[in-house]
Amino acid sequence: MPTTPVLMPYIYSSKLEHLTHSESHLEEDIHSLILKQQRKEMDIPVIDLNDLDSEKRSETMALLHEACEKWGFFMVDNHGVDKELMEGVKHLMNLHYKNNMKDAFEISEMAARLESNGFIKEKDWESTFFIKHRPSSNIHELPGLSIDLSKTMEEYTDQLIKLAEKLSELMCENLGIEKNHIMEAFSGSQGPSVGTKAAIYPQCPRPELIRGLREHTDAGGIILLLQDDQVPGLEFFKDGKWVKIPPSKHNKIFVNIGDQIEILSNGVYKSVTHRVMAMKDGNRLSIATFYNPAGDAIISPAPKLLLPNHICFQDYLNLYMKTKFGDKGLRFQSLKDLVNGRQTVLTTEN
Repeated sequence: MPTTPVLMPYIYSSKLEHLTHSESHLEEDIHSLILKQQRKEMDIPVIDLNDLDSEKRSETMALLHEACEKWGFFMVDNHGVDKELMEGVKHLMNLHYKNNMKDAFEISEMAARLESNGFIKEKDWESTFFIKHRPSSNIHELPGLSIDLSKTMEEYTDQLIKLAEKLSELMCENLGIEKNHIMEAFSGSQGPSVGTKAAIYPQCPRPELIRGLREHTDAGGIILLLQDDQVPGLEFFKDGKWVKIPPSKHNKIFVNIGDQIEILSNGVYKSVTHRVMAMKDGNRLSIATFYNPAGDAIISPAPKLLLPNHICFQDYLNLYMKTKFGDKGLRFQSLKDLVNGRQTVLTTEN
């Protein structure tokens, strides 16, 4: 995402010339402009996948790279997942909560603890269950899950896995590694692990006493979130403050990066701390599907993303003296190639 220039006083000059109200109104106008600028700077990146097949491809890839590198999360539009199917999943999940989970939650010990006055640190205000999809599924073993919900979730998940694989290929392209690297690294002996955490964050009478979900990063890979289109609550920590994630309108899918992508990318892409706030007005639906490594997959930084290693300092100095005023990145690449038995031609500048 292009960096928005910082507002400086001279930016207002043309506006000031045409202002006719009092100095106090002038101050209000300037304050309003600054607030608008701040809101613009915190706009969550939106990746329109249709733009990948247009003249906007380079711009879109750059936006995706910046979102993964600087934010750790983004929205995806025109993602190819059937929107009627998404609406069906949301409707059936809400119905499942009402018929199978709501009563038990309302009489739970945790709900009763809100009668106290102390903040509850070790519990979350959520009603949840987990569906395993791959390498094996448990969807038909879960109690109370209707045939309609099971079938709809299976169809939805099949489409979502394709989206996760596409995003993984785009990330690899931006990182400069083979496009199948993430998929292959995640595969292990049986293929990637895919599962869905279905959660309702019920209306909370005292949200100041508990989190909907405590602060954490996600352990896995690529997380695809189908969230409520009415009730907010999700927040991500960025640049020293919490960013409120709005409800997802028009069935955009919210994506965030897990710890394993940060490891595989050698820290280029970041998993980000996030939380869910308990809300006083309405239930919040969250359907998070995790595209994760297999349990036996060994995740390590992609070799192409590692800095030069197994190089003695004298060899580095010899190359450095020849390329001191050249590009450091090319110098590092030359050393990596040297370790791998290849040769890079560097331009020497005196």
